[in-house]
Amino acid sequence: MNIVKVDSSNKHVYMNLAQAYGAEFSKIIQEKPDSNGLFPVDPQIEGNVSGYLLYIDGVPAALTAIANKSPGQYEVCDFYVVPYFRKNKVGKRFISDILTSLGGSWEIKQVAGADHAVKFWRDVIHDYTSGNFIEDKYEDEKWGVVTRQRFTHAINA
Repeated sequence: MNIVKVDSSNKHVYMNLAQAYGAEFSKIIQEKPDSNGLFPVDPQIEGNVSGYLLYIDGVPAALTAIANKSPGQYEVCDFYVVPYFRKNKVGKRFISDILTSLGGSWEIKQVAGADHAVKFWRDVIHDYTSGNFIEDKYEDEKWGVVTRQRFTHAINA
């Protein structure tokens, strides 16, 4: 398992995986591909949004986009594991490593209808925080009512 930050040398890999992610969620978020068969990638990996790729045995297996909303405050914007690599807790280990490396306060949202995503994030965040997180329904300006989890890392002395 190798986690790599997205930069100009591997952004094309991120964008390719982002198409699979867009296709998987297209029915839930009611988004069709354009005339070239491409889904929009939002957010873009630029400014305050960083992308990370997970490689397993040299093969790209997952992506995540993390927004740095303010110093020490992050939001998981996108998270996708290629179906071939699902199970065996690959996604859980990937995001847990990212959460640990960045620290701070976190927010994760799931759109209505993405029940599998809600289940995944509840499990990940519950285990990661030992149940010390807040979950609520939140009115997101882009996605409407979403399920949201929030937590802050304990400050280590």
